[in-house]
Amino acid sequence: MQWIDTNHASQGELQGLFENPMALFTEEIKDSVGEIERMVQSRGDAALMALTEKFDGVKLESLKVSEEAMDEAFVNVSTDLLIALEKAKENIEKYHRKQLRESFFTREENGGMLGQMITPLKRVGLYVPGGTAAYPSSVLMNGIPAALAGVKEIVLISPPQQDGKIHPGVLVAAKLIGITEVYTLGGAQGIFAMTYGTESIPKVDKIVGPGNVYVTLAKKMVYGQVDIDMIAGPSEILIIADKDQNPAFIAADLLSQAEHDPLASAILITPSKALGEAVLKELEQQQQNLQRKDITQTALENQGKIIITETLEEAFHLSNRFAPEHLELLVEDPMSHLPKVENAGCVFLGPYSPEPLGDYYAGTNHTLPTSGSAKYFSPLSVDDFIKNTSLVYYTKEGLQRARKDIELLADYEGLEAHKKAVSLRFEEDTEDRKI
Repeated sequence: MQWIDTNHASQGELQGLFENPMALFTEEIKDSVGEIERMVQSRGDAALMALTEKFDGVKLESLKVSEEAMDEAFVNVSTDLLIALEKAKENIEKYHRKQLRESFFTREENGGMLGQMITPLKRVGLYVPGGTAAYPSSVLMNGIPAALAGVKEIVLISPPQQDGKIHPGVLVAAKLIGITEVYTLGGAQGIFAMTYGTESIPKVDKIVGPGNVYVTLAKKMVYGQVDIDMIAGPSEILIIADKDQNPAFIAADLLSQAEHDPLASAILITPSKALGEAVLKELEQQQQNLQRKDITQTALENQGKIIITETLEEAFHLSNRFAPEHLELLVEDPMSHLPKVENAGCVFLGPYSPEPLGDYYAGTNHTLPTSGSAKYFSPLSVDDFIKNTSLVYYTKEGLQRARKDIELLADYEGLEAHKKAVSLRFEEDTEDRKI
């Protein structure tokens, strides 16, 4: 864990605080993903089967998950998990339903009308990581806003376990929100399959969902042929805390993100040196019994930071420069400090709003901007699954009143045909040209 006192740090050290760690796309990884793309494009399903056997150690007979297998998954999850998923689903739907937009028309003074037509995307692909871990929460977070937006075709892909099946929790979450088209498929090959289409998998319009560096690079490569949600880097948490906060809470919350990935960032910014020292002790103690201790230790050693500032104001200034994915405000009266936040994916206010609350249950989306992109990017929402089409209607009289200004602007830009498209409508012989 790096200890930094801003009163004694050089400008170079302070600048280095804001170089967000991103999974590096090495030449070796680029070459590997490029070869996978070529295989999927040229061989379709045969390539998907071969790559699944190579990378997942599983020989599949079919990519598509049957309806019977979807139903069977309910037998393999506990009643308690099912209840928790249903409650989370309800909360996520309630929150995202408030994001729904409506089409509209407005009448202008000149007699014309302007409007906006909201249309859902037709077909969307959800990538859900799998293999050694299960992420039913990602199914809910990505699938629910798509369903609420009105997307009719939602396809889900997820890598197999060693038994050749997708984690039952993932299948249960999919069934709960109405997803019935599921394929046993992961990795970069899954991204390319949804982009280009194969014999079994029709191509989609947009791909959403987190993945490893190979998946992330594949998404970056196909952007423009399909839309994607974002280029996501390793997870981040930044906590701003004043002197009166509980160091055990802070350490637990830092570890909750450090366990995601050895490249994850876990940062505490506080004006209290005593609190920082207490958090260090808690981190050491709480890590002892963690199953993913090796991951948390690596993350904290490489990207973990405790930054001691002179004031809370300075803490907010540094946080806004970092633009964290998750920001916790563990300060007295956190609501009063909220206007100081300029850049963050999701803000957690007070000691009883830990980051996992947003990951699983509260209702906000856990697909958030990372690596400083919260400066210009937003969490996944219903808006990611719709298209806005602008609408324009003018009468002849309305166009006549606007004609002079349009022609003047077209002349200024040197676009004669633009001008003619307006002026021709008012030439005397125009009516005679009708068929």
